Amino acid sequence: MSLTDPHRLFPTDPATRGIARRLFNSLEGVPIISPHGHCDPRWFAENGRFPNPAELFVIPDHYVFRMLTSQGVPMTDLGIPRIDGGETETDPRAIWRRFAEHKHLFRGTPSGMWLDHSFEHLFGLTERLSADTADMYYDHIDAKLATEEFRPRALFERFNIEVLATTEGALDDLKWHKAIKESGWSGNVVTTYRPDAVVDPEFEGFADNIGKLSDLTGEDATTWDGYLAAHRARRAYFQEHGGAVASDHGHATARTANLGKADAAALFAKALKGECSAEEADLFRGQMLTEMARMSLDDGMTLQIHAGSRRGHSAQVAAKHGRDMGFDIPGRTDYVGALKPLLDEVGLEPNLTVILFTLDETVYGRELAPLAGAYPALKLGPPWWFFDSYEGIKRFRETTTETCGFYNTAGFNDDTRAFCSIPARHDVARRTDCAYLAELVATGRLHEDEAFEVARELTYDLAKSAYGL
Repeated sequence: MSLTDPHRLFPTDPATRGIARRLFNSLEGVPIISPHGHCDPRWFAENGRFPNPAELFVIPDHYVFRMLTSQGVPMTDLGIPRIDGGETETDPRAIWRRFAEHKHLFRGTPSGMWLDHSFEHLFGLTERLSADTADMYYDHIDAKLATEEFRPRALFERFNIEVLATTEGALDDLKWHKAIKESGWSGNVVTTYRPDAVVDPEFEGFADNIGKLSDLTGEDATTWDGYLAAHRARRAYFQEHGGAVASDHGHATARTANLGKADAAALFAKALKGECSAEEADLFRGQMLTEMARMSLDDGMTLQIHAGSRRGHSAQVAAKHGRDMGFDIPGRTDYVGALKPLLDEVGLEPNLTVILFTLDETVYGRELAPLAGAYPALKLGPPWWFFDSYEGIKRFRETTTETCGFYNTAGFNDDTRAFCSIPARHDVARRTDCAYLAELVATGRLHEDEAFEVARELTYDLAKSAYGL
């Protein structure tokens, strides 16, 4: 018995499936480039064992606990911490049993495929997870986690990861990245500069965070000039101590702005006083995207814009469990108008890379592909969050390729918090791209020798290029 079909995601037509299989086989041994994600660098700094199966597969994975929550399982029953320190399940076996009882909820989802891939190809399990097999699974995985072969660094090497990017806030001291660097281990784990806490006036404690930014940099970050200088200093710190190659910006909209210095300084002063309206806060975030693009021209860091997520949609969940707890919902997003101020300023710069991500699929053909197909600075990021899936990747390729080609896209990244899902996600992306390329070959739109080149580029080269790795 096997949990995963060796022909999964390939076309059903025998001839086209054969092309897809040959393309996919040609990628065997190609390393994983994971240039954006949310794994914990502490794992690799300390290289301790993962505590238990629940903390490996359930508690850190939004895809998992979100689905169970949708079916009425309280987040506290799944071990999700409360910000007030209140009662939550602490027995990992009990958490695992609840997860196993609800494994059927993942039928037909990418999460289900990722989980089965990890269970079979990483842990050697071929019987389906269910309430009946929950304890067998738990004991088997827990025993594996106790061995050296399943420590974080060993898995990193087993997964054939060439580079893994984590994401840290602008005020982070990067001590875990420094520890990795000083350990002598050869694994390449780099950080990403995520300044939301010090660029979003609506972020909790914004003014206090600016004070901390001043303390960290020695700049007076309460003045506009000092504030920008502090960002430049922190970016340099992230590059020097964490190997950062990119910044990342998770804004509700893609709005950018290009205010004059006096207007920008006045808006910043209002933000510090907590006097910004919602419109002014959005304007300030937009101004900072343009400022970050200018800084990227100076220091070479790639600028990532993850727009369109209405984060923390449930006020109750946010109040109980805090930020980034799986309740992000896609929203309509404008890019043509929203990006124009930034593009007027730096869009034609060939030495700048701005990678656009969206949760609004309706804009791919109408807005994003035409923009990326014209402006040298723009690249399209792969589908993420809800659309990191076979159907999502297929729709992305079908909607964008005719307009902006392959070479105005940035390959694939897994954007994961769940370490063991990395090879599974890249496997899905490779299979989906090979299936798409096979259809192009079978319908006379691409020569087969070109398809082999493109398959590798989508898997490896484009991501390396987009992130300057």
